[in-house]
Amino acid sequence: MKDIVISARRIRREALFAAAALLIAFAANIYAVVHFDRPWYELFTQLGYVVVMAVMIYLLLWIPRLLVALVMRMVRRRA
Repeated sequence: MKDIVISARRIRREALFAAAALLIAFAANIYAVVHFDRPWYELFTQLGYVVVMAVMIYLLLWIPRLLVALVMRMVRRRA
């Protein structure tokens, strides 16, 4: 059986995508607190929803990334 090797560059890139998704979800939570005039402690009480939203954003980012990877693979095969 072959070993699977994941490069440090790929791990770093995926960590950046995950951090960006978490940052976007947290910013959306801040916007909701300000827009709906809610108390600021909801930033911490709604953290579970923020994490779930970040996971959803991360998974949604996979769709265009997968499409680009497939197109790039097809272009390389034809060249």
